[in-house]
Amino acid sequence: MYVADSRASTPKTPAASAESAARPRAGRRVAAIAPTVLALGTVSLITDVSSEMVTAVLPLYLVTGLGLSPLGFGLLDGIYNGFSALVRLAGGHLADRGGGRHKWVAGAGYALSAACKPLLLVAQTLTPIGLVLAADRTGKGLRTAPRDALISLSSTPETRGRAFGVHRAMDTAGALLGPLAAFLILRATVDGYDAVFMVSFCVAVVGVLVLVLFVPGGPAARATRTAVTDGPVASAAPAAPRPTLRAALALLRRPELRGIALCALLLGLATVSDSFVFLLLQRRLGVPDRWFALLPVGTAAAFLLLAVPLGRLADRAGRWRVFLAGHGALLLAYALLLTSWHDTALPFAVLFLHGGFYAATDGVLMAAASDSVPEELRSSGLALVQTGQALARFVCSLAFGAAWTAWGDRTALTASAVALALCALFSMSLRPVRRTPSEGPA
Repeated sequence: MYVADSRASTPKTPAASAESAARPRAGRRVAAIAPTVLALGTVSLITDVSSEMVTAVLPLYLVTGLGLSPLGFGLLDGIYNGFSALVRLAGGHLADRGGGRHKWVAGAGYALSAACKPLLLVAQTLTPIGLVLAADRTGKGLRTAPRDALISLSSTPETRGRAFGVHRAMDTAGALLGPLAAFLILRATVDGYDAVFMVSFCVAVVGVLVLVLFVPGGPAARATRTAVTDGPVASAAPAAPRPTLRAALALLRRPELRGIALCALLLGLATVSDSFVFLLLQRRLGVPDRWFALLPVGTAAAFLLLAVPLGRLADRAGRWRVFLAGHGALLLAYALLLTSWHDTALPFAVLFLHGGFYAATDGVLMAAASDSVPEELRSSGLALVQTGQALARFVCSLAFGAAWTAWGDRTALTASAVALALCALFSMSLRPVRRTPSEGPA
């Protein structure tokens, strides 16, 4: 199955050795993306179809259907986007302690999120909806760091940005299909929201089954990276000491990782959630309710188009440069929403910049953090960065919802734009100095 396995049993003559030495670069290009990355990308694609079906209709369902105020919606949106921060460290630590538990901890997270989808059918008030969303995001918190650790451990440092780009592109294909599916269901059924939640549950179950059946765990996952690098599987490194929670938290003593985590936290404090961006666009353009579910499609399409090219650019030009440039694209999207421009091109420009922001930051941040974390603590290290970012976005959702309720949407967005510009300027001075072998100057 693996390139290294097929070579191990074949004696090499000097001529054969010379011939193989002349071909490794081409071989690595063919196997640059490990099978584990592709399998996880398939799981994420299916799961994102499920989750984005709900995400696409949730703002309208809560604000229009249930009549929540912007502050109430900001609270639920903060829970939806930030609650996972409370369990990401636990998920990352559990995966590291077990050695080969990355797959199974991630699988538990996917299963928990799937089980929450039908519960939205019976949750009709703020408290039960908040509890269901908190449970759903607990599942996301459990799975995110182990999944990203599997991607990182299956890739070489030189191709890590590309690997995350491929995964995020497949993930975003699901994010593109999910809102389309929700739109079609809403138009074809009488009880549209209930149908969306039920179909979402069925799709999520399929994603869990694909993870269990096709994603390798333990040594098999690491072997895919060995195959990519043309190294022998048998020459594995000695077993590392069992990771501890103290060792995981001590990772923040590393200047590179501490700088990355701090910048992700600061920039997250000024990152307005997707749902608010779509609500702002709807109000600016007067988009009918029945078309609202299609707004996330624009963001997802741009993300899908740009994820792999920007991942490769990050490998070559420097991951931190691409990461900060992505926040520049988000700042420009805020500026367009604040202008008086009413051209039909406005939504396309805003959604393209919004998708470009995610393509330049989501996977690229994990690739940059992976360079500063040892393998035995990879899940925990990535979880530290993700936790700070998720908590910051939780705070931003609450603050933005409160500011919208008190002063209006325009003032709230102006404050967020100013905060993002200041945080980006500060982050430029804190950029990590460590470079991967294939990166240019930071």
